[in-house]
Amino acid sequence: MELSWDNVLLAFALTLFAGLSTGIGSAIAFLTKKTNKKFLSLSLGFSAGVMIYVSFVEIFPTAQKALRENYSEKIADVIVAISFFAGISLINSFPRMRIRMR
Repeated sequence: MELSWDNVLLAFALTLFAGLSTGIGSAIAFLTKKTNKKFLSLSLGFSAGVMIYVSFVEIFPTAQKALRENYSEKIADVIVAISFFAGISLINSFPRMRIRMR
C-alpha cells in the first residue's frame, strides 16, 4: 500500500473524529445531574451491537481466511464459529466469577 497525503489526512481526520466523540460523550456524562437509565441501557445495547457487527464483518472473514490456509473450508468455518462463541461465553462468565470471589 502506498502512503499518500490523502490516506494520512483521512486517517488523521477519522482519529480526530473518534477522539472528539469520546470527549463530547464524557462531557455529556459529567454535565448531567441525573442518570437516565433507559438511555444508558439503549446506548450500551447499541454499542454492543456495533461491536458484534464489526466482529462478524471484519474479524470473522479474516480468521476464516487464515484458518483455510491450514484446514479444509468446512473445518476452518467450524473452528472460527466455535472460537467466536466460546470467546463470547468466556467474556460473559467474568461478572459471575467476580461475584463468586467476593
